[in-house]
Formats: sequence, C-alpha cells, structure tokens
Amino acid sequence: MIKRIFTNTSKTITGAALILGSASFISRIIALIRDRIFAHQFGAGNALDIYYASFKIPDLIFNLLIVGGISAGFIPIFTTKLGKRKNKTAWALANNIITIVGVSLAIVCLLFFIFMPYIMPYIVPGFDTVSISKTVSLSRLMIISPFLLGLSSILNSMLQSMKHFLVYALTAIVYNIGIIIGAIFFVPYFGIVGLAFGVILGALFHLTIQIPTLYHQGFRYAWSFHLKDKDTIKIGKLMIPRTLTLASNQLNIFVMTILASTLAEGSITVFTFASNLQFVPVGIIGLSFAIAAFPVLSEFAAKHNTKALRRHISQTTKKIIFFMLPLTIIFLLLRAQIVRVIYGSGKFDWTDTIATADTLAFFSLSLIAQCITPLLARAFYAMHNTKTPLIIGFIGTLISIIASLVLKESYGLLGLAMAFSISAIFQLIALWFALRQKLKTLMESTILPALYKMGIAGIFMAAITQLIKTYLGGIVEMTSFFGIFTQGVIAGMGGLSIYAILLLIMKSEEMLHVTHIFKKRWLKLRNIEAIIPESEQR
Repeated sequence: MIKRIFTNTSKTITGAALILGSASFISRIIALIRDRIFAHQFGAGNALDIYYASFKIPDLIFNLLIVGGISAGFIPIFTTKLGKRKNKTAWALANNIITIVGVSLAIVCLLFFIFMPYIMPYIVPGFDTVSISKTVSLSRLMIISPFLLGLSSILNSMLQSMKHFLVYALTAIVYNIGIIIGAIFFVPYFGIVGLAFGVILGALFHLTIQIPTLYHQGFRYAWSFHLKDKDTIKIGKLMIPRTLTLASNQLNIFVMTILASTLAEGSITVFTFASNLQFVPVGIIGLSFAIAAFPVLSEFAAKHNTKALRRHISQTTKKIIFFMLPLTIIFLLLRAQIVRVIYGSGKFDWTDTIATADTLAFFSLSLIAQCITPLLARAFYAMHNTKTPLIIGFIGTLISIIASLVLKESYGLLGLAMAFSISAIFQLIALWFALRQKLKTLMESTILPALYKMGIAGIFMAAITQLIKTYLGGIVEMTSFFGIFTQGVIAGMGGLSIYAILLLIMKSEEMLHVTHIFKKRWLKLRNIEAIIPESEQR
C-alpha cells in the first residue's frame, strides 16, 4: 500500500494540482506552526531579525543557481529523454547534471563561507557590530543547506517529469519538520544556533525522502562529469535566462532586507512573517497548479499542439482566480484575526500583531497576480522561451526597488509591501500580453464571463464577511484566543458560503466542477478521473 502511494503517478493537471495542493496545505500549516514557535520563543525582535537575515546568502545560492533554473532547463529536456520509457539516456543525463551541480555548489558555498564577514555588512547595514557577527556565524553554518537542497532539487525535477507529484510535495513538509525539531529540541541547548541545525536537518530530510521512489523507478547514481554533453549544454542555455530572472528577484529581496534593517527593530521579522502568511495561498493554489501544469504544457508544446496549450492555460487561470478571489477577501478583511491566531503567543504582542496584519494587507492586494504569474512563466518555459520572463522579471524588479525606495520614506515597512504588490501586478499584466502575442489568443472570451460571476459573488462575500465580523466583535471576548478565533472562523465561513451559493446559482463552471470532484470523491488518489480530452492527448 505504502509502495503504491509513493510510486503512483498523476494523469491530469487537476488531479496533480489536487495532490500538490493538499500536500502544500499540510506543508503551509506546518510552516505556520514553525513560525508560531519562533514568535512565541523570540517575538518580533533582534534574535529573529538575525536568523532571517542569516538566511539571505544561503537562499541566494539556492534560488539563484537551483530552484527555478534547474526546473526551467532540466524538465523539458529530461521529459523528452524519458519519451516512451524511462531509458538509460535519461538516467545518464540526470547523473551528469547531479554531479556538475554538486561540484559547482560545493565551490560556491565554500567561497561564500570564506567571504561571509565581508559581504554581510552590506546586506544588513542597520545592524550593530554584535548582530552582524552573529548573523555571519549563523549564515556560515546554514551554507550547508543550499548544497543539500540543490541536489534535492534535481531529484525534485526528475519526479515532476515522471509526474510523481506526491513525493515531490512531501519534501516541503519534511523540510519544515526538520526546522521545527531544531526549534523545539536544539534551541534550548544551543540558543538561536539550534535553528540553523534545524535548517540543515530539514534539508537532509528534503533530499533523502525522494531517493526510494527514484530507486524504485530504476535510477542509480553514477559519477558523470561531461561539461560538453549536448543535452547538458542545452539545459545550461535554458537555465541562463531563468537564472538571471531569479538574480533580479534576489536583488529585490536583498534591497528590501537592506531597507527593513534600517527601520525599527523587528522589521525584518514582521516583513518575513507577513510574507510567509501571504505565501500560504500562493503556494497551495498558484504554485500547485503551475507545477502540475508544467509537464503537460511541455508535452503539448513539444507536439506543437497550440490549441491544447491555450485551452489549459485558460482553464487553469480560471481555476486559480476561482480559489484566490475569496482568499484575497479573507486576507484583507480578517488579517488581524489571522495574524493574532497564528502568531499571537508568548513574546509576540499586539503591537507586533498590528504591524504584521497591516503589512499582510498590502501583500494581499497582489495574491491573484502572484498565483497566475508562475503559470504564465511556465507556459513560456514549456516553449523553451526563458528570455521573455527574464526581461519582464527584470523590469518588475526595477519597479519594485524604485517603489520601495520612494514608499519607504512615507510608509515605512508598509511601503515595502506596497512595492512588492505593484511589481507582482505589473509582471502579471506584462506576461499575459506577451504570451497572448505568442499564442494569438488566451481565450479571454471564456475567462471574462467567469470573472463576472466570481466578481459578483466576491462583492456579496465581502459584505457578509464584514457584517458578521462587526456583529461578533461586540459579542465575543476579543482579548482571548477563543474569541478572536471564533470571530474569524464564523465570518470567514459565512462569507465563503455566500460565495459558493451565489456561484452555484449562477451555474459557475468552476464551482460546478468543484462540486463534481467531491461527488466523485476525487480526494481519493485512485479515483482521480482524466479530464484531458483524448483528442488533446494524441
């Protein structure tokens, strides 16, 4: 039974997204538990500012060299190598990439380890000498994690190509479990250094959980280091624009970290907490659909089936908006309740709660944009076009940095969140028009009627949510966890119920589809039905 679960493959985008979304939901819950433990133990203060700042260089290495670049370059090429059956050429390519990436990461991590004391003062100019020294020590320890995660990400890409989405999705869960183990068991003995040990443990879990499934599929690692291999060169060429795109995103993160470090103590922590919260729906909905769609879009692009490509982009876009519109409303109207219930413990006081909730509000304005953008970017990657997302991402980063510098003066930390959302919305619009020009149409005529229905339902949902929230605010005890939790849950569920009922009345295709899923018990993996027409599978 366990073997079947870990070796099962997903046949459809919706089925895969369902698996990814469910696992992502669990992962995000665990991540929020992790953040709550952090908030309880340290509050929004200097200690967590140091911890999150120490993550920046390890994150830079991982995100810049691995996370998006490998998937953008590796998956389309590896998928074609798999072809009709998993053969030796696919495994040979994977072994070559694993070895080259492993050696490259070892060298890069060593260099950053050596020069960390000279780099860190530029990342956190607002820190004092003692805080910078502690940040350097933590960052040097955590430099091990991008090496492990880099190797793990190649295995991730292999699993995605073979549509083993369940094991892929579990990696984020075990990663956060490792960090939680560090927070609970290591921190009492080692202080904040225990968090770094937890990060390393989580990275090790992330890597090892994937090995049994790949072993079952016939993969065996063997040393291979051929820089002139034609497929490796092709992957490298596809990676370069994506890597440059990530470089611009990392530049944006670095600038925001630099600016946050010059604000009040705890600003980096508040910004990170708010960012982590808003990323929960982005990860569960946006990334799940985008990741699930990528192998299918790559297959359609390889077969030059433009009609199917357009249809799946359009359908997936509508599904993302269907889920994200009500979540955006909830995050805007119930932000204080969400933050207080999740983080409001121990040293995390009401001042920290309000600061985090207000920052979350401005992040929430771009939730839909953040969820659709990964899908559109992967549509370009499927067509072996990584340059367009690069250009748009670079312009978006410039907009974010300029907006951050301008808005920080008047709005402080809120200005950074505003700048982030402005950039995200720009990138969505630019990618949409660029992809539309490439494919001639994205079937907007089918999207607009769906948007109209969702918009009407969303307006009524917002009104009902606000009314219930206001009414309950005068009844429940708003200084207790139970009172705030009750207010948030009832107001949120009331609003969601109105949203669902109105869409059923208006016969929304997306709402009817969700209803059909539950009727057919699609939540059971073995009962997922194919929804891709046979004509599109040929």
